[in-house]
Amino acid sequence: MKLYIYEHCPFCVKARMIFGLKNLPVELVVMLNDDEETPKRLIGQKMAPILQKQDGSAMPESMDIVHYIDRLEGEPLITGALNPAIADWLRHMNGYVNKLLLPRIAEAPFAEFATPEARDYFRNKKQASIGDFTELKSHAAGMIKNVSGDLRQLDKLIVQPNAVNGELSEDDFNLFPLLRSLTLVAGIDWPARVAEYRDNMAKQTQVNLLSSIAQ
Repeated sequence: MKLYIYEHCPFCVKARMIFGLKNLPVELVVMLNDDEETPKRLIGQKMAPILQKQDGSAMPESMDIVHYIDRLEGEPLITGALNPAIADWLRHMNGYVNKLLLPRIAEAPFAEFATPEARDYFRNKKQASIGDFTELKSHAAGMIKNVSGDLRQLDKLIVQPNAVNGELSEDDFNLFPLLRSLTLVAGIDWPARVAEYRDNMAKQTQVNLLSSIAQ
């Protein structure tokens, strides 16, 4: 099987997680960000991730891929209940965090930006939706302070380092990708339980953190 992804993409991280958790082989194919032909050929529109199954058919939508793989071989791993407090926390974070993340993603050495054209494609598209990156970066210190405070609130919600609610659930597939993205940001204060959960999930899912390229 092949999984077409962008390295920075949290939705792609969701799909990657289940392969790591189940220790199943998959070929990762990183598409250039301005490559519209490949996803349109596979599923008729530009989006990621895309799973190309062994029979050649293609499946979009990250959680559809997760559940398909989870049920493909052996017992499903995703059996835990959801915690509405995690959903509320994520909803709050998603209200502002892209203004901190996207300007950094645009400058990071991700494979989807291997050409100047691919990087410009991402930058132009995202600036059109959230605003000028230079302006956003001028407000980064305040947003980093807010993130650090919000992570302290999350710290109280983490039950175990191998599953936020104590048993693997969809909450883990929504939470870990965001925490992984935040490792791209230098200067965040990571509370102990959040950091332990972040690091443990990275190890379990075999998805790399971004600390080595943090800005």
